Amino acid sequence: MNTSAFWHFLTLQLFKERSKHLSVIVISVMILFLLSSALFISSSIRFSLEQTLHVQPDFVVNRTQGGTTVPTPNSWGDELLDIHGISKVTPRVHGRYFFEANKRSFLIIGVDFFEEQSHKNLQKLLDETDIKAFFNGNHMLVGEGVKAYLDTHFYKDSYNFLTPKGEFENVHIFKVLPSQTNLITNDMMVMPIDLARKILGYGEDQVSDITFTVPNPDEWYMISDKVSALHYDLHVVNKSDVQKSYENLYNYKGGFFLILFLMLISTFTLILYQRYSMVYSSERRHIGLLRALGWSINDVLKLKFMETFLVVVVSYVIGLFIAYMYVFVLGAPLLKEVFLGGQNLQNTLSFVPVLDFSVLTSIFLLYALPFIAAVLIPVWRVSVTDPKEAML
Repeated sequence: MNTSAFWHFLTLQLFKERSKHLSVIVISVMILFLLSSALFISSSIRFSLEQTLHVQPDFVVNRTQGGTTVPTPNSWGDELLDIHGISKVTPRVHGRYFFEANKRSFLIIGVDFFEEQSHKNLQKLLDETDIKAFFNGNHMLVGEGVKAYLDTHFYKDSYNFLTPKGEFENVHIFKVLPSQTNLITNDMMVMPIDLARKILGYGEDQVSDITFTVPNPDEWYMISDKVSALHYDLHVVNKSDVQKSYENLYNYKGGFFLILFLMLISTFTLILYQRYSMVYSSERRHIGLLRALGWSINDVLKLKFMETFLVVVVSYVIGLFIAYMYVFVLGAPLLKEVFLGGQNLQNTLSFVPVLDFSVLTSIFLLYALPFIAAVLIPVWRVSVTDPKEAML
């Protein structure tokens, strides 16, 4: 068949069936939009967490008794330094401070500003802080969510913490943490470690946990065994375990939408197959007429394949584009809550654009192959019949 005549006929066919194709495109775009949005969010959060974990210390140790975490003796840090292969031992004081009025909480992080930090992002933040001005009174660095929440409760410049001893500690807001770190720092307050001890009720020789780094990854398991043997109630966590936990969480949530997608596309495919299995008499006559005019079975299948493929590609591109704008421009309102969970404080998180082309290709194949098969199989069954019978 003449190639130009074929494409001209295909164009006329698409125009003639535009209302039918438009309805299919609308439904397809809705299905693809839902799945693509979920996978965009999952990929973006997973990427941000991986970047965050990459710059965190390799190990965290704390004291656990009866399945409950209790304050860790600060002296354990000196014992860790005695183990060959361990570097950058940093004690940390952190905990939740609850704002009882609305059951919201702040994450208080106590930092020794005169000690090299094992958390690279935190070290960079401290390098940009005017330490002299910061220590001229009680000051803290707060996340955007904390600042917005305090502003709505008329704490514009400072907040009065109630310590476990029943005393009030007024702490001034020195600076708001960058919005790029909102995934981690949205509800965070960073303050000197001694001030954090006072607010959270820790003793002078107590910390929440101790972090350390092992520069040689091949020594991780050996070092972990040595550290675990120091005390019976010492609990060791490495960042690989934390990363696996996050991956399992977001793979589970992304998998939920993938299952939903497969259910929807299966239903959609069955409807399409049933619709084309019961080919309308006009379409049967149309196929029979093409066969009578000399079109081969391959020509008919090629026509229907190209017609269906163009619908698939248009649906896929529009669905992905809308999902991209919804997630990375609008911030995925509503759907964001499924992945971030019930938010403690309002988060103005901006998702980092991350496109996993292997996942996008898989979505396309999972969508396109059943769709095309549901159309071509019934068309083939009509094409192989006698043209006179098809036109009856």
